[in-house]
Amino acid sequence: MTYNSALPDPDYDHAYYDGVPAKRLFAWVIDVLIVTLITLVLGVITLTALLWIWPVVYVTVAFLYRWGSVATWSATLGMRLMNLQLRGRTGHVLSTGEAAAHTGLYLFLSASMILQLVSVGAIALSQRHQGLHDLILGTAALNRPQ
Repeated sequence: MTYNSALPDPDYDHAYYDGVPAKRLFAWVIDVLIVTLITLVLGVITLTALLWIWPVVYVTVAFLYRWGSVATWSATLGMRLMNLQLRGRTGHVLSTGEAAAHTGLYLFLSASMILQLVSVGAIALSQRHQGLHDLILGTAALNRPQ
C-alpha cells in the first residue's frame, strides 16, 4: 500500500512505531481516568446537578480535554506520559483545526462499538498503528523523538 504522507516510513524508521499499540492503550486508560475525574469533580462542585446529564458533560469534557491538549502539545496527558505524539500527514504536529477534527472524529467513532473495535484492530494490525480516525485524517501516533 502506498501512502501519500510525510510520516516516517515504518520499514525504515521502525523506532517511531515500536511499542505504539500498547502505549496507546495505556495512554487511553490514563486519559479516560482524567476525563472521568474532571467530570466527577464538576458534578460535586455543582452539587450533583451536572451528574443528571452525565453523558453530555462527559463528552463535552472529553472533547475539550483532548482538543486542548492535542492542540497545545499534539498529545494528551496520557500520550505525553507514554512518550507519544500525534503527527499529521505532513509529518508535523497537529494544528488547532487538525486537533479539533481528530478529537471530533475520535469521539464520533467511539460512539459505535463496532467502529471502535475496527479502530482497535487497525491499531494492532496496520503498519503505522493507526486507528480508524487516524487512517481517515492521515495522522499517526509516534514515539516522540528525543
